[in-house]
Amino acid sequence: MSVPVRPDGKISTPLVDELVAQGKNSTEVAREIEQLLGKFVRDPVVTVIVTAFVGPYSEQIRVVGEAARPQFLPYKQKMTLLDVMIAVGGLTDFADGNAASILRTAEGGKQYSVKLRDLIKRGDISTNVEMKPGDILVIPQSWF
Repeated sequence: MSVPVRPDGKISTPLVDELVAQGKNSTEVAREIEQLLGKFVRDPVVTVIVTAFVGPYSEQIRVVGEAARPQFLPYKQKMTLLDVMIAVGGLTDFADGNAASILRTAEGGKQYSVKLRDLIKRGDISTNVEMKPGDILVIPQSWF
């Protein structure tokens, strides 16, 4: 079965009401579930596989403004601006891509200009910067 970890860091499964999963690796969670299921099932074998990881809210990448699908994304190591733009479906027709900026919360809200239109439309890889945990990508609307 597929079981999400709730915002409070716990999971619930049949026969196991609540179990704290936060801060544990998949093997530790599996052994704990086996121990709890041992009261009901003889020699249970449990395998835990992490299928998706969102990460702490403070480390998520947020994309706001004129993206095709503004959203938050889980931060992944070596994630680049191009990876983010692919995930959000690119720019809208009304976006001023070359006036976009990254607010880097890890550096006290320091702002960096990025040229999204050059990256996406012209393939200018020099504008493809690495994203950091907690970055906010702001894509303004064009005036015309």
